[in-house]
Amino acid sequence: MAALAWLLIPLIAAIGAAVWAGWVARDRTTGDIHELAGYEKFRAAMEKPHSGSHTL
Repeated sequence: MAALAWLLIPLIAAIGAAVWAGWVARDRTTGDIHELAGYEKFRAAMEKPHSGSHTL
């Protein structure tokens, strides 16, 4: 029984490593689309000509 326990330890570690690798490699680009849209709005606002007589 002790030999079986020693064989299960590496098996459980391998399964844990596979789960961890799958978690790390997941696709996380869903949040980037919203951030890129906000950045495009920011760039468009900064490229607009300023109206007013404030000069430096």
